[in-house]
Amino acid sequence: MRRTSLPFILLGTMFTAGGYGGTFLISAWFRAQGGSDIDTGKALSLALVGTLLGVPLVGWCAGKIDAARLAAVASLVLAGGYALLANLRGIDPDYLPRLATLLMGLGWGMFYLAAPLALSERLSDAERGTGFTLFSAFQMTGICGSPVLLGAGMVYAGLSLQTTFLCVAAMGGVACLLLLTFGRREPRPGVERALRPWVRKLPALVAGAALRPVIMVGLGGAVFSGMMAFQVSLTAGTRVSAGTFFTIHAVTAVVARLLLVRRLPTWPRLPLMVGLLGCLIAGLICLLGLAIHPAFQIAAGMLTGAGYGLLYPVIQTWAVNDSPPTDRHAALTWFVVSYFVGIFGFPAFGGWLLVTAGKSAFVWSLVLLALLELVVAVVRKPRPGRMLTLSD
Repeated sequence: MRRTSLPFILLGTMFTAGGYGGTFLISAWFRAQGGSDIDTGKALSLALVGTLLGVPLVGWCAGKIDAARLAAVASLVLAGGYALLANLRGIDPDYLPRLATLLMGLGWGMFYLAAPLALSERLSDAERGTGFTLFSAFQMTGICGSPVLLGAGMVYAGLSLQTTFLCVAAMGGVACLLLLTFGRREPRPGVERALRPWVRKLPALVAGAALRPVIMVGLGGAVFSGMMAFQVSLTAGTRVSAGTFFTIHAVTAVVARLLLVRRLPTWPRLPLMVGLLGCLIAGLICLLGLAIHPAFQIAAGMLTGAGYGLLYPVIQTWAVNDSPPTDRHAALTWFVVSYFVGIFGFPAFGGWLLVTAGKSAFVWSLVLLALLELVVAVVRKPRPGRMLTLSD
């Protein structure tokens, strides 16, 4: 792939991810329309449904339609959700706001698989680690930078919610054009016009090398959703704010990915994963000290940002590169499915645990999940007649 083509998919990714980051404004929109957090919750549940529909849709259709085009369509669908919400004047009829959030979720679910798949298909095994690291850096920049910029626009430029949503929709439109340009500049290698049976590939994935990174990303997604979704509760009654953790975590992850984009794929995988998971576990343990001193929150943000932020592209590359070429599409699809299962599956249990057992038990549950991820990373399935061995 030509280097001059890479900025099109990276910028398209950043703008689309900015649309996902803009979902933090949805609760404010419902309150402005006279609704409540109950209405927000109902609408966001449709976003979850849309997300879980978008991933398998791309998984099946990426054979017939170039993943770059599917990513462009996804950006446009996400933009359509914001454009619809911007033009509503009230929450009645209530199916219209829910339709808007359904479109947002559908667009994000499609994009989250289609964009890395489009990039992966155009990279060699040697290039894929660097490509995924850059991709994830731009994606996180969009997700974390969008709330800051949109919030500043509303506070300092006096933008209304409707105008802000239209700006997000415009970003989605620009992203669509960028991704279409990327697809035209870099045609997909080979000719394929068939649905891809990624579900039927599951037995091959279970028996192959991609199983462990797929399990790891599910566990990591649960840890990520836990420490992010409940940061406000963890900081309640302390001298620190959730926003500080979000900022430090995101900046550390983005900067680390950009600085190590060339070196990360060249380091031995097992020691690298052990070191990164060690950082993640240490950062989670630091969350236990939030009530003691603000320095613990700074340390937690930096350690989890470096640990989780760098581990994700490492195991994503592992899942693809160590799979047979015919199974790589299925491996990446199951990788994304596992991630969303962790992201959306843990908060219900985590919220119950936080309420019933307290902050310390909740944090230790995150540590346990990270330790399980470490075990999956270092222990591999034994061959017949051989003992369990550490991963190479």
